[in-house]
Amino acid sequence: MEKLLKQVTEHFLKQIVIESIYPMEPIKVRYYPKPWILLGAGNYAAVFYHPDYADYAVKVYAYGKKGLQEEAEVYRLLGAHPAYSRCYYAGEDFLILQRLQGTTLYDCMKKGIRIPPQAIRDIDDALDYAVSRNLRPHDVHGKNVMIADGRGLIVDISDFSKQEDCRMWSDFKKAYYKFYWPIASRCVFPVPRFVLEGVRKGYQIYRRYRARTAAAAVRS
Repeated sequence: MEKLLKQVTEHFLKQIVIESIYPMEPIKVRYYPKPWILLGAGNYAAVFYHPDYADYAVKVYAYGKKGLQEEAEVYRLLGAHPAYSRCYYAGEDFLILQRLQGTTLYDCMKKGIRIPPQAIRDIDDALDYAVSRNLRPHDVHGKNVMIADGRGLIVDISDFSKQEDCRMWSDFKKAYYKFYWPIASRCVFPVPRFVLEGVRKGYQIYRRYRARTAAAAVRS
């Protein structure tokens, strides 16, 4: 762990180039040194790992993005749970986390890998556990949860400290049981990326419309 921390602070962070261009879209990773490997990028940060430290992931926040200390506190409140990662170190603009290995539900659909109901139940149980720790699960969707050996894991908890309600996971489950599982229980096939991205964009529009409608109802 000490060697990894030294590698990160003295070399890695001084070389990577990441930036946030559009607030509602994943940040852009312009450059990172080899042999580091990019695991993924969200709206706040990018996650990397080094082959020599394969059990750890380094989450680097883009310049100007807030929330790192809040995320570290969420990990503290969650403690040890099989569906969540653990935070080993919190720096000024990065976290060192336990690396969860699996396939996101988004990639399962893209690659034609069956998503079993057990994984959905695991995620439900993990979210209930978070609520029991006085957290409010937020931004739980196909890119933030994964499957490993048929069991569900939650990859990103950075928004669990937000107070407003979020229906993303309940909406995902409705679509899963109504559309996905009736087909996938018999056969699975790869879904093209442009179709998945179209659904994602359409859902964003639907969420904004629903929020405006709810706000208008309150005002009236």
